[in-house]
Amino acid sequence: MITHSSQIKNFTIIGSGTLGARIGLRAALSGFKVVLYDIHESSFTRAKKDFQRIKILLNRKGELSPERFDELTESIIYTTDINLACRNTDFISESVLEDVQLKKEVWKKIGDLAPAHSILTTNTSYLLPSWFAKESGASERFCAFHFHDVFTARVVDIMPHPGTDPEIIEVLRDVGKQLHQIPVVIKKETQGYIFNKMFGSILMTAGSMWANGIASVEDIDRSWMGNYGMRIGPFGMMDEVGIDTVFHVAKGMDVNTDPVFVKKIEEMINNGSLGIKTGKGFYNYPHPQYKNANFLS
Repeated sequence: MITHSSQIKNFTIIGSGTLGARIGLRAALSGFKVVLYDIHESSFTRAKKDFQRIKILLNRKGELSPERFDELTESIIYTTDINLACRNTDFISESVLEDVQLKKEVWKKIGDLAPAHSILTTNTSYLLPSWFAKESGASERFCAFHFHDVFTARVVDIMPHPGTDPEIIEVLRDVGKQLHQIPVVIKKETQGYIFNKMFGSILMTAGSMWANGIASVEDIDRSWMGNYGMRIGPFGMMDEVGIDTVFHVAKGMDVNTDPVFVKKIEEMINNGSLGIKTGKGFYNYPHPQYKNANFLS
């Protein structure tokens, strides 16, 4: 079993949607050899387009030149072969849809393929790691390691389940720092970690106001952005996370969820409006209205 972050060289992402792919990109930029796995080739096309936007962003901020960005990312492997993805890896980060049964099935496959020394992590937003740790076949090496947006936010949540080896928690602290994140440890399993648990109620309230015709998406986001000086509002955040993920989270949250809101986002999913990853959600991408200079005017 890996006992120090210096032993981690190969980093695998299982589920390369918007956040999963960005975690992989951040890992590549931090010096890890990265494999991005997804069942859909189209996920890689979207990821590569997103990477180009991030390259421009990092260059504008003076953090990384385009040449250095390309040098660090050219070795990323994109694959729909889970055997290849798990072979010889030291670290696995899973970011598949927020569905307990799906995660159990995925972790059963990973558990059969991953090397015996590798660290196994889930990026679940609201589910508990103990619900599918057993399926990994290595509960002691399994832990929730949850990211927000690794380029616009800096916190990574570390949440062990009762069977997680304490040494894994310390390794994850170091890995989080290597990925330019601020690691925070949740001592007891709880749905939503720290920030998501607090903010989930706000998202659901915003969704309920929109679904019941109280205010528009734009004005709810304006209210949030204008009052808190933030770059994005609740609906922009839902687009970043993915409307399909929001749907599964809303159905499984331990807070009151408005069924009218759930029905409306289910309709969005059926229409293929999943947020940034499909180019349309509450806003249209790559140029959402909330990024316009006059949005708050």
